[in-house]
Amino acid sequence: MSFIGDLFMNIRIKDIIDIFIVALMFYKLFSLIKETRAEQLLKGIFALFIFAKLSGVLKLYTINWILENAMTVGVIAILIVFQPELRKGLEYIGRSRLLTKSLLEFRGENHWRKVEEIINATASLSRQKIGALMVLERQIGLNDIVETGTEINGYVSSDLLINIFIPNTPLHDGAVIIKGDIIKAAACFLPLTENINLSSELGTRHRAAIGISEKSDTLSIVVSEETGAISIAENGEISKHIDIQTLEQILLDMYKPKDEDERFINRWRRRDEEQREEE
Repeated sequence: MSFIGDLFMNIRIKDIIDIFIVALMFYKLFSLIKETRAEQLLKGIFALFIFAKLSGVLKLYTINWILENAMTVGVIAILIVFQPELRKGLEYIGRSRLLTKSLLEFRGENHWRKVEEIINATASLSRQKIGALMVLERQIGLNDIVETGTEINGYVSSDLLINIFIPNTPLHDGAVIIKGDIIKAAACFLPLTENINLSSELGTRHRAAIGISEKSDTLSIVVSEETGAISIAENGEISKHIDIQTLEQILLDMYKPKDEDERFINRWRRRDEEQREEE
């Protein structure tokens, strides 16, 4: 108790400010990387650090020597691996937004409405044979991809999605990034797959959809502008000629509680039948 009392008696205002600044820096650093693939890399580095310490305690000298040397060389590797995130952090500081955060991050997600809007947009784009590429973010953040496009930050709606992909409009070329029930950005550039075994018939949109799915846990929806066919890309693989009901079920499994599936499917089928009768 006397130690704690002496600590509080000797602490200065400068010490409190110092601790606050360091805590704020760590908080902002975590905020910058948690929305990117760097988060997963940082977890891996942290795991190596733990294993290095454990191997020392357990006297596993060979493993400890390898890990300790890997951590020493790893400082340079970190600078190379995290180069995009370091650039992003410096730009973030330069824009003087350290103490701000978009209120859109705190809005709740209406999964039921979101699925319906995405399905309606995809069905309409498919009927009109309008090319489209929608990337649905999951656990791994895509803020580095969002920065390559035009920021939208609007609620997911079929009208907005359709208008984005209308040919010859400023945002039609590129990918739309959807996070939760928010359209984060449009006209985004995606990494193309390097898989040489893919069919030569696959266009740029399909290869971009596969490419982003190889580097993250996203689900991408592609609409062909030549045939109107719907495809999805996930885990580095693409499934072509997906019908709208199958896509709907995939999105329901991805977003919605199971007990609401049947009600939503029945509503969509009734709506689809009404649209066919009107046509």
